[in-house]
Amino acid sequence: MKLLIIGHSVEDHINEEGIEKIKPGGIFYTALSLKSFAEENDKIFLNSAAQKENYNLFSNVYDGFEKSYLKFVNRIPKVYLTLHNFKERGETYESISQGLEINLNDLNMFDGILINMITGFDISLEQIKTLRRAYKGQIYIDIHTLSRGLDENLKREFRTIPNFKEWASSVDILQANESEFKTLSLQTDELEIAKEVLSFGVKYLIITKGAFGAKIFSMNGNEIISTFKSSIKIESKNMIGCGDVFGAVFFYHYIKTKNLDESLTIGNIAAGRAASYKEIKDFSKLKEDVFKRYN
Repeated sequence: MKLLIIGHSVEDHINEEGIEKIKPGGIFYTALSLKSFAEENDKIFLNSAAQKENYNLFSNVYDGFEKSYLKFVNRIPKVYLTLHNFKERGETYESISQGLEINLNDLNMFDGILINMITGFDISLEQIKTLRRAYKGQIYIDIHTLSRGLDENLKREFRTIPNFKEWASSVDILQANESEFKTLSLQTDELEIAKEVLSFGVKYLIITKGAFGAKIFSMNGNEIISTFKSSIKIESKNMIGCGDVFGAVFFYHYIKTKNLDESLTIGNIAAGRAASYKEIKDFSKLKEDVFKRYN
């Protein structure tokens, strides 16, 4: 199986209880999850930007991928994250990278394309529309920071996504957390938002609900159907990257098996296990831990 993942790499500055830690972020957690799940004959291609000065943060994961789509630039974004227990984290950026270049040649060799809008500027609307026209397979998008505007101080605040219908009509599977979900429409009711988004051509709409689990919406004729999976019970030690882990593992398993219900369960367990890991090195056992729990 061949997958292409697209998204910015960022240097995270995480402030938790007054202590700042510098860690790899952005598409890193998507890549980290796929590294754990990938089988011997799988090839994961990484379309991102990296910086030589801090590449050591990413190298232990990125060096195991196909890097023909990876470009080195002068500076990647720094993101200052302030974590809160009971509300969305605060995000302030230092530098926003230009959009990533997308090589449209040979796209149809990929079994799936996963786009994670890490900064919201990873690819443009015109790029994703061009990508849709060129590519016949499944396109997955995690809305992520596309849901947040950018003020004069480079602080990110939620707002309704401009031209969202055009974004949605270019993808097959769309993921958003509960705060991001509210930026997809002017509607306020969950079911009404889901109906509207699916009417744009999205096949599957996923809402990740943090410690509660995940829900997926789809259409069966004129009827909207949904499936909800509860989260596993864990002791949470990590609040970063769990949604990225869910999306990567869900999409990988779905492309591999075409089993939607099983993929939702596996992705949900993976996000829960990721929340229980204190250190990045713990992710090396993600696949093993997930299938121990699943079986």
